[in-house]
Amino acid sequence: MNPRFAVAFSGGVDSSYLLYAAKAAGCDVGAYFIRSQFQPGFELEDVMRLAETIDVPLTVGTLDILRNRNIAENQPDRCYFCKTAIMSELWTLIRADGYTVLCDGTNADDLETDRPGMRALRELGVLSPLCEYGLTKANIRRLSEQAGLFTHDKPSYSCLATRVPTGTAITERLLEKIERAEKKLFDMAFSDFRVRIMIQGDRSDTSPVWACLQVPAGQWDDAAAQRAEILAALKLDFDTVVLDLNHR
Repeated sequence: MNPRFAVAFSGGVDSSYLLYAAKAAGCDVGAYFIRSQFQPGFELEDVMRLAETIDVPLTVGTLDILRNRNIAENQPDRCYFCKTAIMSELWTLIRADGYTVLCDGTNADDLETDRPGMRALRELGVLSPLCEYGLTKANIRRLSEQAGLFTHDKPSYSCLATRVPTGTAITERLLEKIERAEKKLFDMAFSDFRVRIMIQGDRSDTSPVWACLQVPAGQWDDAAAQRAEILAALKLDFDTVVLDLNHR
């Protein structure tokens, strides 16, 4: 009997390869994606494209993540509560479909970083096969390229909430500003970047909001050359736009 399990699918490099490898090994596997305010629209597009490419059934659930005060208040343990909420919702979905095993794409490199969400995975009984077999991000990218997956060179992309400084409340309004700004920079051919926000004054809804662009050092010249275009693209959402020269 072929192993049967569900994959917490984000559309990123790791979970995409896990899904492909499970399908290639003959497993009875299903992909499950949770859509919340923290994911930009293109993530769902990538999820749907990959699932269709390797012919794996996809279920998309929705979660109003900001209804959870432990998440919206954006304290240092936000990631733990967020991962707990998402994985709990996934368990509800997969159990309704008859699955009893849930896996995610955590890789061996993730053990070397401080990730509060890892505790949530352990508490909820989520398995991480890539990590257990010692596969690093570099390993997974190489294997993904060999498999012909379009995700093999996809830049790492953390959720939109990571753009908001710890202690600053996360609102839909802020997330929408960030998503619009990053889409505009993608359209201008920038890659592997972040648009982080800084709120001035008392951090109220009327306080000035700055956009801090973190682009790879190799793209600084492009950012300078397109200064006017960047300012024009972001001026409706941000009072000031700055470039983080500490980011490499």
